[in-house]
Amino acid sequence: MKKKTVKPSRVALYVVLLLLVVVYLLPAYLTLITALKDPSEISLPHSWDFPAVLNWKSFSEAFALLKPNIINSFILTICATAISIALGSINGYVFSKWKFKGSELIFTLLLFGMFIPYQVILIPLFQTLRAMNLYGGLPGLILAHVVYGLPITSLIFRNFYMQIPDSLVESATLDGAGFFSIYTQVIFPLSIPGFVVTSIWQSTQIWNEFLWGITLTRHSANPITVGLAQLAGGQAVSWNLPMAGSILAALPVLFIYIVMGRYFIRGLLAGSVKG
Repeated sequence: MKKKTVKPSRVALYVVLLLLVVVYLLPAYLTLITALKDPSEISLPHSWDFPAVLNWKSFSEAFALLKPNIINSFILTICATAISIALGSINGYVFSKWKFKGSELIFTLLLFGMFIPYQVILIPLFQTLRAMNLYGGLPGLILAHVVYGLPITSLIFRNFYMQIPDSLVESATLDGAGFFSIYTQVIFPLSIPGFVVTSIWQSTQIWNEFLWGITLTRHSANPITVGLAQLAGGQAVSWNLPMAGSILAALPVLFIYIVMGRYFIRGLLAGSVKG
């Protein structure tokens, strides 16, 4: 039997990929070892040194300080994600299966919201929420994320529903099913991949968002990203606490991608090929 030989080009590719992985993980390594150090050990010349004694108290202390912000972020992310994907699903259903005169123009105008930077609408958004008496709390921030998330969720669901044969909707219509009956009995059972994609996308974006969190909420309603920034502020900072807090803040998103990452890829591919 002939032994398989590995091509030099493939070996070089693996070496390059390995080097890129190491470079990519260096910030994570620095964050972890800094979080595990005692404040007296933290200094710039010895920033890459492994801690002499593991200081696990950093995580408990950081969690105690960030607990209100973590709770706020969970409430914000769950509520805003659930509402935006539910409305996005309905929009996608309408724009794909119940088209009306001017629907394409309305859908195009809706998609423009995807390309508007946060900074451009910050002042009008602030004034609108204040006029609605929603400024400073989580309801206003939830509303902002729902509205800003509608373009992308509507686009994902619309593209996904376009792959569903129109004959299914027509058959249900002939059987006497109405708008919501068709959605709940025909469309929704086929929408699980689309819901997985949009929920992962929205929850990640909302959890990691900082600008609206710091400008549209008061201290009691600040999300985790704002709490981290405040934890690292000041003249004398115990850097083990912000580093431990950043790890705690990253765990929910990391968990979502570890558990549902493969379903995310499947959901993306489910609406890409017709047949």
